[in-house]
Amino acid sequence: MNVRRRLISWLTAKSQLSESAMTPPQQKDDVEVTCSGSNGVSSLGDSPSIGDPLIGLTDAALRGWFQPKTGELFRGFPVGVDDVVADVGCGDGSNAAFCARTGASVILVDIDSASIEKATARVHPIGGAYVKSFVSDCAPLPLADLSVSRVVCTEVLEHVDDPKAVMEELVRIGRPGALYLLSCPHPSSEALQKELAPPEYFQKPNHIRIFEVDEFVELAKGSGLEILETETYGFFWSIWWGLFWKTESSLGNVSHPLMHAWEKFWRQLLDLPGGVDVKHALDNLLPKSQLIIARKP
Repeated sequence: MNVRRRLISWLTAKSQLSESAMTPPQQKDDVEVTCSGSNGVSSLGDSPSIGDPLIGLTDAALRGWFQPKTGELFRGFPVGVDDVVADVGCGDGSNAAFCARTGASVILVDIDSASIEKATARVHPIGGAYVKSFVSDCAPLPLADLSVSRVVCTEVLEHVDDPKAVMEELVRIGRPGALYLLSCPHPSSEALQKELAPPEYFQKPNHIRIFEVDEFVELAKGSGLEILETETYGFFWSIWWGLFWKTESSLGNVSHPLMHAWEKFWRQLLDLPGGVDVKHALDNLLPKSQLIIARKP
């Protein structure tokens, strides 16, 4: 199996959940998921073909992602018809698709032209005031100063040579009062992947740095942003990816019985009374990602 090809196929995109997930049943904590797409550990460019296509989306929604009733891409990050959203490092457009469904204008930015094509094809038919697309390495971003009200940049900064320069560009394009949704891998999950993933996982064009929690916060604050909330999520995906490497699965056909057993176990856990409480505790213990919601003064 070509490990480098597997790595590049998922690491060049940045979301979390399979596009096949459309409308799972009502979940605990009154979470209703009606969006098709995602963020977190699988917009993957080529999303993983998991046995239970709703489990990743359900897991993310229970932590705060994709709240259609309130129009929040993540809890505390509302998006509406008056917003202009720049999704920088948009991957296959999972986050942008959610934003477009709220009626917001969407700007797609990614270094990979194939990802931009896929994201544009996905988002454009949804609507919103307008959709614009740019292929860019963010040096600089092809957007005017003070031009957007929402900035989304998920699972990107661990790939770039100069995160500070990228953050300065993200801040430059935001209007006063703009909200920022930022995420990157959590160091605890990256420590697990160091033990299990092939060496290419931590080489260009993949993950070339690991952000400690305080370091990630300081990166945002040092760029001039006010931190509103920090969160962690994705224990399910931390374990999923560890099993993925060791079962030598492929993204297009994750067929190993152990992978399906893990998905089934997680679904059964979430269905148990108190199971969501266990999920939240594990998300705190070994999260796949860390997240910041911030505001530009």
